[in-house]
Amino acid sequence: MNAPAFPNSGASLGLLFRQLRDAMWARMKLELAKAGHDLTFSQYVTLKKLAIGSTGVTDLARAAELNPGAMTRLLDRLEAKGLVARTADPTDRRALNIDLTDAGLAIWQDINKCGERVRELAMAGMSDEERGVLTGLLERARDNLTSTEP
Repeated sequence: MNAPAFPNSGASLGLLFRQLRDAMWARMKLELAKAGHDLTFSQYVTLKKLAIGSTGVTDLARAAELNPGAMTRLLDRLEAKGLVARTADPTDRRALNIDLTDAGLAIWQDINKCGERVRELAMAGMSDEERGVLTGLLERARDNLTSTEP
């Protein structure tokens, strides 16, 4: 049996990334439930993106890893809850801008605190320097894989 030259490389690195993502979302679901929020991962990501500013369906779908049709249905549900509003884009009659409502902003402020608790728990026991190094290395790995060059 051949041991890998770098035990934390290859498939095990991808698996670790997946396990970390799954563990963070599982913890986030618990935090959201404790705070009284019943949101899916895609709804959370959508509200997070909208907290940054108004955007369109295509950008939201990309951020939440959904197709535009699924994003439209998700927005229907968030709009029915009074969390988002769709308005005509004044520069493009075919496009809609999606924004958080006041209620959506209030929810975002609460669920963002849930996210902060999860991120803090994930980095518990790490110094500020270690947190910076970890974040920098993860960003570099992401950028290496999303680079337009081969």
